[in-house]
Amino acid sequence: MSHPIRILVVDDHKLFREGLAALLNAAPETAVAGEAATGAEAIAQAAAVMPDVILMDIQMPDMNGIEATRRILADRPDIRVIMLTMLEDDDSLFAAMSAGARGYILKGADKAEVLQTVTAVAEGQALFGPAIAQRLLRFFQTDGPLTGESAPAETFPDLTDREREVLALIAQGKSNSDIAEILVISPKTVRNHITSIFSKLQVADRAQAIIRARQAGLGK
Repeated sequence: MSHPIRILVVDDHKLFREGLAALLNAAPETAVAGEAATGAEAIAQAAAVMPDVILMDIQMPDMNGIEATRRILADRPDIRVIMLTMLEDDDSLFAAMSAGARGYILKGADKAEVLQTVTAVAEGQALFGPAIAQRLLRFFQTDGPLTGESAPAETFPDLTDREREVLALIAQGKSNSDIAEILVISPKTVRNHITSIFSKLQVADRAQAIIRARQAGLGK
């Protein structure tokens, strides 16, 4: 982005919220467009100030950040939401991802990690930080054979047989190059299949596709 990234900071702890706002205002690439202390305030502020990115606390007294994120993105899907929390549990991570969050960083993260995540997410990437990335890898890591697994046709009726095979391997946490080698197809063909899968499942990225696949029982 050529202009500073406009950020809405949402956290019910005033000192933490103000400290984070000061950090963001001090960086040339970011500017705080507004602050909110509750989920309801976050929804109102998102509509009022139209930020590029929201830094959203998960645990708040009136409405948690996951529900606030879901409601905001229902009206403004172009806003990028980063969950900012002390929690590291998998349930919170996947709930945030399912709600549409594009980033997830811990409150103990340093200034460089916060700014890196904000910038990457503003540019359209999904970035969940090194601690969360390790948890994702552990969660999706499996043992045993990878070939031969596919979702039943009735689970994802819009997908072709090959696309269901590719989705199963995505659910295993396999990279594009891994999938190409396993299925003996070109990396370009893998990319084409993945693009089609994302479109048919109406998901924005690989993380959301993995959630859908694992909810259907793939990759376990």
